[in-house]
Amino acid sequence: MLEHFRHDQLQVNGVTINLRHGGSGPPLLLLHGFPQSHVIWHKVADTLARQFTLVMPDLRGYGDSSMPPGLPDHSNYSKRAMAQDMVEVMQALGFTSFYVCGHDRGARVAHRLALDHPPAVRKLMILDISPTRTMYEATDKQFATLYYHWFFLIQPAPVPETLIGNSAPFLLETILGGWGSNGEKFIDPAAMVEYRRCFCRPEAIHAACEDYRAAATIDLEHDRDHDVRKIVCPVHVLWGEHGVIGQLFQPLEDWQVKCEKPVTGKALPSGHFIAEQVPELLLQEMLAFFKA
Repeated sequence: MLEHFRHDQLQVNGVTINLRHGGSGPPLLLLHGFPQSHVIWHKVADTLARQFTLVMPDLRGYGDSSMPPGLPDHSNYSKRAMAQDMVEVMQALGFTSFYVCGHDRGARVAHRLALDHPPAVRKLMILDISPTRTMYEATDKQFATLYYHWFFLIQPAPVPETLIGNSAPFLLETILGGWGSNGEKFIDPAAMVEYRRCFCRPEAIHAACEDYRAAATIDLEHDRDHDVRKIVCPVHVLWGEHGVIGQLFQPLEDWQVKCEKPVTGKALPSGHFIAEQVPELLLQEMLAFFKA
């Protein structure tokens, strides 16, 4: 999918990052989440490419990017390391400052990118998350039930890797049919084939677990930066009104305490997978925010 965008694999920050890029206009970095790849943007990319130069990478540990074994402290899957990957990708393509839109894990990388590299990020759009520390600190039975994967994937290796490996396609399709989708069939069959190809491999399963292990450990330490500094660029937050974030958190308020400027945003009539459930509404929001 997205074959009409240029395909590259760039060596950055000690890993290989797989990506598609193309279009015309100011640069816009699009970051996917778990358990997907850059393919999540296939319903919005053509329209965006008329006004932006799109860069759509697979995050470290996902898609066809490098999937290194996790280090004991999980630091090579920290959002700081993954954000550095993205800065170096954009620099390799000739962009020192750019717009960013991130979904799910990609939004957590985008959060760290804006905090660690403020000159690089002109504007930031966050899709369907509240800050990691905020969510962990608010954990209760309801959250742990709905987002059980946060607590399953962080268990020591090889426990989740082994259990997922026994039925990876089942878990993948369960996740992509859940989180506020209410049984809606919104994943394009060709996209599902690609997600299955990329996720259902031992190294990819391990990498996803390491991503979440980092979030529960080293990322929380890094996020203490917010005790002394905030995101300085404009931030726009969107969330699915039927998803877990919409049900259990206050995204505007949660992000406002992390940002210097007033945070804007709204709920959309979707679950978690906004770019594939309500692409036209997402396009409206992206064009209004990034073109303003």
